Amino acid sequence: MTQINQMELQSLRHLIGAQDTAHKKLTAYAEQCVDPQIKQLFQKTAQDAQNNKQKLITFLG
Repeated sequence: MTQINQMELQSLRHLIGAQDTAHKKLTAYAEQCVDPQIKQLFQKTAQDAQNNKQKLITFLG
C-alpha cells in the first residue's frame, strides 16, 4: 500500500469524524423516534455511517 500524504490524512480524519458524528446523532434520533418506519430508517442510516467509518479507518492501516 502506498503512503498517504498529510493532506489525505487530514481529509481522512475529517471524513471519519463526520461519519462518527452522523452515527451518534442518527442513533440518538432513532432512540427518540416513535414512528417505527422512521425509527428503522434512522437505525439503518446510523449503521451505514458506522460501516463507512470503519471502511475509512482501514485506509489508515
